[in-house]
Amino acid sequence: MVADAGNGGPQDRAGDDASSAALEAGRVGRAHGLDGSFYVTGARPRLLSEGGEVSVAGSVRRILRCAGVEQRPILRLDGVDDRTAAEVLRGQPLTVTKSQAPVLGEGEWWAHELEGCIVCDGERLLGTVSGLLELPSCEVLEVRREDGRELLVPMVRDAVRDVDVASGRIDVSLDFLGEA
Repeated sequence: MVADAGNGGPQDRAGDDASSAALEAGRVGRAHGLDGSFYVTGARPRLLSEGGEVSVAGSVRRILRCAGVEQRPILRLDGVDDRTAAEVLRGQPLTVTKSQAPVLGEGEWWAHELEGCIVCDGERLLGTVSGLLELPSCEVLEVRREDGRELLVPMVRDAVRDVDVASGRIDVSLDFLGEA
């Protein structure tokens, strides 16, 4: 139901300017080899592809190579030509513009679109989405309740009845969550 938790979205929703905001695609990790390649930490693989562009440390750079695995990609960027140059960038965010991000399908959202939405069970207010966790089986909404407690809601059809990003509302089933 959710694409790339923590990633922002390319689609124009609720008046969102699709080209202005940047989406974090990960951070520069430790150098890999001598040619300027580096590991990406916290990677959002859908935002990183060979030939694409990322902004890092105030510069837009083309991705010359994307290797490794989705959970731990290795990138080589234009203009980052040796191990020293890669180490200088370590810890810097890699961002892409929304217009460069892939278009999401029906029933998919970027995490930033869900954060701040109110969460209800019918008319009963439960709290506000404070974040999204990526678990091996599915993404999970982190809902901060009025009393400060946290409610975790898996993004599966049985738990989530409706997501209306435009109105900032997510309807969930407390029965399914065992909280009714």
